[in-house]
Amino acid sequence: MPRMSSRAPAATAEDASTPPWALPILRGPRYSQSLERGLAILGCFTPEHPVLGIADIADELGMSRSTTHRYVTTLLALGYLEQGRSRKYRLGLRVTDLGMSALNSTGLREHVHPFLEELRERTGYTIGLAVLDGPEILYVDRARSWRRTERDTDIGLYPGSRMPAYCTAMGKVLLAYLPDEVQRELIAQLRLERNTPSTITSKQGLRAELERISEDGYALNDQELRPGLQAIAVPVRDESREVVAAVGIAASPEAISLAELADALGPHLISTAARISSRLGYRRDDEL
Repeated sequence: MPRMSSRAPAATAEDASTPPWALPILRGPRYSQSLERGLAILGCFTPEHPVLGIADIADELGMSRSTTHRYVTTLLALGYLEQGRSRKYRLGLRVTDLGMSALNSTGLREHVHPFLEELRERTGYTIGLAVLDGPEILYVDRARSWRRTERDTDIGLYPGSRMPAYCTAMGKVLLAYLPDEVQRELIAQLRLERNTPSTITSKQGLRAELERISEDGYALNDQELRPGLQAIAVPVRDESREVVAAVGIAASPEAISLAELADALGPHLISTAARISSRLGYRRDDEL
């Protein structure tokens, strides 16, 4: 449902001296109204409203639909917006790249790494933190296992590596907590390739798996990406209570069974995710 704007649309937004979203104290002879409008459009997309149409954006910003369409077309061409089958728009991968740059510049990895290192030392297995980037996960940080028997589970991943979301524990967690409409459109675009006999290749099966994950609060990877690699992952939330990342433990079935991984190490993983979430500003109801 389109949002109702609290701003009164300008009669002629193109000729308005001060657009309704502008910050007048920042305006000057070198001020770019075009850049301002482009950024304002990106700012319309929120976790509550991740998919918007031209009319939604135009009404929100008090711009004409023709002007809005022109800016949206440019942002689409540059990769900052994507268009779904409904012909509405959502944020594109270029925004994710900017977000990752911002996270790195503000020291997210430095804040998170000690938690990953601590869990790695406690369990002996590889610990990772990732965010969703379209159909893939993007690794923010990893703490590699110190066990010699676990070297094969490393598969050469490092911060900045990407893996398919549908066949990884962290990816399935991040898919499971997407807004319904975004999740539907993303799944519709996925190509589910069979990496191993355990890989989920049915979109109906994937939807059922994601529903289970959202109910249980964790995801398992039972050698779905490659043989000899299994994992468990749980969500990480920020101040807005949105799931912004996933943290996971990867291990070989020779070292620990999947049931033991979930039952014995799952509570430690949940505790680590809670501490990272708290560091990002998340507060439970009983902490408010």
